[in-house]
Amino acid sequence: MDSMIRETEAVAGEADRVPIFEELGTILVVEDDPRMQRVLQRMFAAEQYEVIKAGDGETALALFRTRKPIAVVLDLILPQVSGRELCQKFKTMAPEVPVIVVSAVSEVVDKVLLLELGADDYVTKPFSPRELMARVQAAIRRRRKPVTEESYRFGDCVLDFKKMAATRRGVQVVLTSHEFRLLKFFTDNAERVLGREELLNEVWGYNCYPTTRTVDNQILKLRQKLEPDPANPRHFLTIYGAGYKFVP
Repeated sequence: MDSMIRETEAVAGEADRVPIFEELGTILVVEDDPRMQRVLQRMFAAEQYEVIKAGDGETALALFRTRKPIAVVLDLILPQVSGRELCQKFKTMAPEVPVIVVSAVSEVVDKVLLLELGADDYVTKPFSPRELMARVQAAIRRRRKPVTEESYRFGDCVLDFKKMAATRRGVQVVLTSHEFRLLKFFTDNAERVLGREELLNEVWGYNCYPTTRTVDNQILKLRQKLEPDPANPRHFLTIYGAGYKFVP
């Protein structure tokens, strides 16, 4: 447990050096260990989420009702109200809010029971902090409604992937077919940190062998064409030491 907390603190410490941008939403952390509360708060806050904490079930329920989080990270062993009961209550109150259970309990029967009660995922302690972050962000993405319109809007930009047309402030922007492919991957994975290798594999393809510098150059071009201030990007963010993140 101590080694897991030290690793989590290290990851959160690295993320603390990332520039702060607009918060992405509120995550409720339900955990009775004050030290784990702190490191989870730092980890999620460094990814621009607001974090609210509860050390017992009654406090968690009150915060869930009043603060309306976009996701819950829930420990099983809690005072007053059990994690299992909390999971069921959360899902009754707001079934669209993902609940990710984090617990030292690893029996298969407990995982199955929690999934039947509505938990969206289950991470066993000790866990990798990067894995937990990835699972929470994946659960949030799954719960978001897909874009049903043919056009995709962010900031003062409108993209039409079917017609391969783009405008910014109503003025047409000329984009290459490859830039549209990169934009489609970014918009399909909004608010997720994407490493350069993943972008090379998913956008350029396994049969192409450009360098990671190719990704940097392409992002620079997108910023010049679509950002209000390319030198201070608001949508195509650099996550130092990790890659890039698209924020609509």
